[in-house]
Amino acid sequence: MSGRESVIWPSVCLMASKWLGHNPPRPMSLSSELHRQHLEVTRRYFLQLGAVGVAALKPLSAWADSDQALLDEATADLGYFTPQDDFGTVERGDPLPYQLPLAKRLEVGLERETWKLDVVPDPESNPQMGNPLSRAKGNALDFEALLKLGEKHAVRFLKIMTCNNIGAPLGMGLWEGVPLRHVIWATKPTANIRRVFYHGHHNNDPKQMFRSSLPVGRVLEDPPGDNPVILCYKLNGQWLTGKRGGPVRMLVPDAYGFKSVKWLKSVLLTNNYQANDTYAGGNNDIDSWMKTMSRFHYKPEKVKAGEPIPVTGWAQVGVGGLSKVQIWINPKDNEWPEDDPYFTRAPWRDATILPPPTRWGGDLPGGRLPDNVRFFEGNGQPKHWPMRYTLAHWATLLKGIAPGNYDVRCRTIDLNGIAQPMPRPFRKSGRNTIQRFSLTVEG
Repeated sequence: MSGRESVIWPSVCLMASKWLGHNPPRPMSLSSELHRQHLEVTRRYFLQLGAVGVAALKPLSAWADSDQALLDEATADLGYFTPQDDFGTVERGDPLPYQLPLAKRLEVGLERETWKLDVVPDPESNPQMGNPLSRAKGNALDFEALLKLGEKHAVRFLKIMTCNNIGAPLGMGLWEGVPLRHVIWATKPTANIRRVFYHGHHNNDPKQMFRSSLPVGRVLEDPPGDNPVILCYKLNGQWLTGKRGGPVRMLVPDAYGFKSVKWLKSVLLTNNYQANDTYAGGNNDIDSWMKTMSRFHYKPEKVKAGEPIPVTGWAQVGVGGLSKVQIWINPKDNEWPEDDPYFTRAPWRDATILPPPTRWGGDLPGGRLPDNVRFFEGNGQPKHWPMRYTLAHWATLLKGIAPGNYDVRCRTIDLNGIAQPMPRPFRKSGRNTIQRFSLTVEG
């Protein structure tokens, strides 16, 4: 334990031991691994907070043995990535592709040894390609050839997997694969190509149509400083499991999960300017980029006046990056003007965005990051934090709140100074409305 963690503020730690113990509340539907990690990293923050700027300090040795045991337990397995088995998932259809018998999975190419990818022109439009790759021609891309490309072109980057209709992330991971553009260029495209359609295996079940699309420019040209769209075959340094979309899935770093189609089977280059996404029929904005937004995790409903109030949460870092997480405590009888629906004139106060983890977890081989992770230094530290398309934890300690009933809200400010929920709070374009909870401070 560092010098900063060798002393604690008794009132903070006593309260922390109540909610960071063996049976803490779980108000948000985070995955079990993300929930555990959040409790661990925020506990560390509150301990550090109590060790600086406080006149009355108490040595850690004065803690009860049970409290020390809780602390040891909480910091023993601090991690950031979600193990593959602990990812949340959004599934539909029967049977699911990864649940087919092994013989059938081998037959349809859902195992590494039999997987193949067609990259062909859309028969319903007029794209020009000099070298289509297909099973029919006998030159479809197989897994061995994909790994051969990976020897030269493989990339690794961090990404949170999240659904635009669900308010909590499915998991946080380190993804690895080959940029799709290298495969597209190998097909020698020449003209009349506007979008890239791609399909996953769907068992001929109409409820199970896994398909999506991207503008061809997003595939062939990465926005400056951004990650490429990849044919992904590893998660957290391990082969992608069938449940996670293996052997190969599409991975679109700046988009919500429905663009990262699992069980990839075919890619069609098309002159059709319209998207073919499965979710377009559900009124989803299928080209919506990932939003920066914040949610509460620990949010006490009732506290006593005079006690410090720990409040924690997490932020999804979208395309705009993340500059601040802010909260606002408003008395319930203080009605806000109708001409300010997003509370832009409210007295928001900054919370603390917690630093990157010291251990990454996620069942990484050897427990460490591999080399050449994008936007990381050679010493394994991120070049900047928070990093786009990742999860960031935040925490704050409220003090001096008078007895009464309050609404507490949180929001983000991105690197461009844009406040959540702008530019738009539509559920179907990414769930980023301002969240609130009710707090009672008893006298």
